[in-house]
Amino acid sequence: MKIIKTDIDGVLIIEPDVFNDARGFFFESYNDKKYGEAGLDFNFVQDNISKSAYGTIRGLHYQVGEYAQGKLCQVIKGKVLDVAVDIRFGSPAFGKYVDVELTEENHRQIWIPPGFAHGFSVLSEDAIFMYKCTAVYSKKDERSILFSDTDLNIKWRIDKPIVSEKDLYSKKFKDIEKDFIYKQ
Repeated sequence: MKIIKTDIDGVLIIEPDVFNDARGFFFESYNDKKYGEAGLDFNFVQDNISKSAYGTIRGLHYQVGEYAQGKLCQVIKGKVLDVAVDIRFGSPAFGKYVDVELTEENHRQIWIPPGFAHGFSVLSEDAIFMYKCTAVYSKKDERSILFSDTDLNIKWRIDKPIVSEKDLYSKKFKDIEKDFIYKQ
């Protein structure tokens, strides 16, 4: 497995070892021992899978307090642009984002630690997206930032986005609360 650091400390791209032959391919999407040995010591408690049509944007979501989530994300089918926005007040990267294309062909994963808002846009006809979480879902601790906020200026690569009503009426980035403080 190859671990690639991004421009924002803590967000990592993971390329698993993929074994291809005439039948198809095989790879371990997660192995607790191997990830731990690589310094990726996670405690996952919930897995989520979504299916979305082309043009869908989901996010930017995060949870706070004891339900703050780290997420290990990957695509099972299709192609998405995955985005992690640094919302840790005091971080040198506060308000900046990392984006990475996750596809069924490249098998890449992205690790997004707590302190980041997360979202993705679907770039293929449809996509099946899977992510492991370090905390369970808590509706009262869920927050979201408007995906189209001009202060963030995220290039989603979608002209006419399909968005949930909840995501359409999310807070602007400048209005988020200081739920995460950067610690060196």
